[in-house]
Amino acid sequence: MDSARQLWRLWASVLVLVLCAWSVSAQDIAPMGPAVLVADDIQITVDRRLIATGNVEAFQGQTRLTAQAIAYDPGTGRLTVTGPISIDDGVGVRILADQAELSNDMQNGLLMGARLVLDEQLQLAAVQANRVNGRYTQLYKTVVTSCKICADDPRPPLWQIRAKRVVHDEEGQQLYFDQAQLRVRSIPILYLPRLRVPDPTQTRATGVLLPELRVDSLLGTGIKVPYFIKLNDYRDLTLTPYLSNKTRTLEFRYREAFKRGRIIFEGAFSNDDLPPSDSRGYLFAGGRFDLNRDFRLQFDIEVVSDDAYLSDYDYSDRDRLDSQIQVSRARRDQFIRLSYITVESLRDDEDDDVLPSDVVEALYERRLFPRALGGELRLAAEAHAHQRSSSLDFDDNMDGVVDGRDVLRFNVEAEWLRTFQMGGLQAQTRLGVVGGAYDIRDDSTTPESESELAPTAALVLRYPMVKQGKDGARHVLEPVAQFAWIGGDTLNIPNEESTRVEFDEGNLLSLSRFPAPDRRERGWSAAIGATWSRIHQDGWSMSVTGAQILRQDAQPDFTSSSGLSGTQSDFLLGGQVKLQGGLAVSGRTLFDDSFDITKAELRGDWSNARLDLGGSYIWIDEDAAIDQFEPIGEITFDGSYRIDRFWTASVDMRYDIEAGRTAIAEAGLTYENECVRVGVSLKRSFADSTTIEPSTSLGLTVSLRGFSANTGERVEVRSCGKQAK
Repeated sequence: MDSARQLWRLWASVLVLVLCAWSVSAQDIAPMGPAVLVADDIQITVDRRLIATGNVEAFQGQTRLTAQAIAYDPGTGRLTVTGPISIDDGVGVRILADQAELSNDMQNGLLMGARLVLDEQLQLAAVQANRVNGRYTQLYKTVVTSCKICADDPRPPLWQIRAKRVVHDEEGQQLYFDQAQLRVRSIPILYLPRLRVPDPTQTRATGVLLPELRVDSLLGTGIKVPYFIKLNDYRDLTLTPYLSNKTRTLEFRYREAFKRGRIIFEGAFSNDDLPPSDSRGYLFAGGRFDLNRDFRLQFDIEVVSDDAYLSDYDYSDRDRLDSQIQVSRARRDQFIRLSYITVESLRDDEDDDVLPSDVVEALYERRLFPRALGGELRLAAEAHAHQRSSSLDFDDNMDGVVDGRDVLRFNVEAEWLRTFQMGGLQAQTRLGVVGGAYDIRDDSTTPESESELAPTAALVLRYPMVKQGKDGARHVLEPVAQFAWIGGDTLNIPNEESTRVEFDEGNLLSLSRFPAPDRRERGWSAAIGATWSRIHQDGWSMSVTGAQILRQDAQPDFTSSSGLSGTQSDFLLGGQVKLQGGLAVSGRTLFDDSFDITKAELRGDWSNARLDLGGSYIWIDEDAAIDQFEPIGEITFDGSYRIDRFWTASVDMRYDIEAGRTAIAEAGLTYENECVRVGVSLKRSFADSTTIEPSTSLGLTVSLRGFSANTGERVEVRSCGKQAK
């Protein structure tokens, strides 16, 4: 029976095409082409009217119409449609109606009991709707909402906009409201005589974005109302007035995309009651451009009017700003970089005049694979210069400190590496030479110029061992040892760039563990360590690494907090665990032979369908050699928990262990369903500075889903059997 019905519908559709071609003249056919009609039963009356009933489907271009019955009158070129009716234009717009009269191309007409659905999000229900030129849909006595409406729920939707008339411009992707009234449940809260908003299919449209209500202990009670301006398809501008009883601020963001790059500028200008009394502001800018021959240009600009502005307005927690322009190229066997950096400090205890605020760097690296020697040849050349605003020499200001030192250096390095496999033993040889020339100005305590040329050599031995366990886990044990030597003597130059040294798994096998070439390890050294890993077939894994550095001579520029001072370094112990349930923990610590800890850090993350947690712990011992006269200890924690389908709670905290107080605490609560998103946040900053005051801020945001201003992810639409509480 079903097969016979399908054959009848196919035959009927062919018959309709023939009849339409016979009965409709050429001028009646729209530019989109003739309509295709499919139905269970089709009849042609004596006056040549076409009547289709039962599971009727009509197609015109991308437009698809379904109905219970359609009657076509070739004399008037009108379609009379009996519902329930559904018209889908194929680009995210669907019209539902009880009854309609349409033109033969379904681009114009009158619909009764109409409902317009945009992008499966926004619903517009009206008593009557007119379809005009296939572009405009005019709806009268309209109710608009993106909330799920259920027949068995007598309550009004959570929010709705009632309007005398709504016009949907399908081509312009805009909605125009006349005499609009916003209601929460059935309570009117806002009236607007005219309103224009982008429809959900629009990705970028000029208009008001999501407002934010803020209550701040420093800035008072105020509101932010962003206004997005689409300049064209490749550039836009967002202006955000921020008005409160203590500040008048204009925030801005400008973005532009080019064929080979993009730029962004964001900042703010303020006139407030906080010190200093003058106008305040900041500007952050960045950009990236792809140049010819694989080069890339990058820049960022960071400027601010005063030290406290970013913190007062919660724009950033940065305490140092760096502006930079850089040109670089990265290829498989080559790297080139040229950069200029300028630094500004916002810290109370730092003076910009004595900081190396202007820095120029150039770096060239190359890899070669000579056939005659085998292995790999690495070449590197680096130039670096930094300058201070101050020109004060030693004791010019009677404090025994050189405040105005300027440094220029040029360093080269060449290294040949080759690996040999001898059974299970892997041996790598490294032979090289390093050189450098240094020029120091405004510092009478050191020679004005120094230079060096020193040979280097190293032998690295590895012996990885693998065992397959009976439980399906694979165990890997890899002991490693490196014996290294660097010739030459320590230069009499100031330590400008290598004052903070890290010892971890990443630089265990480095010839020199100083971060910059103005310092190098000298003499003989040995690095000994081992890594054990366990990888289970179920997906969880763990690894542990232990290592230590032994030397012939102590290196005077390694301080106690680095863990590398003396002829015997601290023990390095690190490890990580990853479990199948989403838990990952990693940690690292340095301790001496008396088990006194120099440095410790721990990081953990746990993520599943409802929970996202992250936390860290860090502790560093005091080190007077780098002006760190007290230990540093800090705990950070951040997380979010999905209470149910609609509610999510979040928290963020940073605690100073040594000071015994919370540095920053923040909490938030969000309600989100298919039609609304409401977020409340509370933040407290416990500042301890002469320029930054403690502050508390409360934020509230309300977003009505269904308009393009809402850029969040689409959420699950609840069914009528699952009502929101």
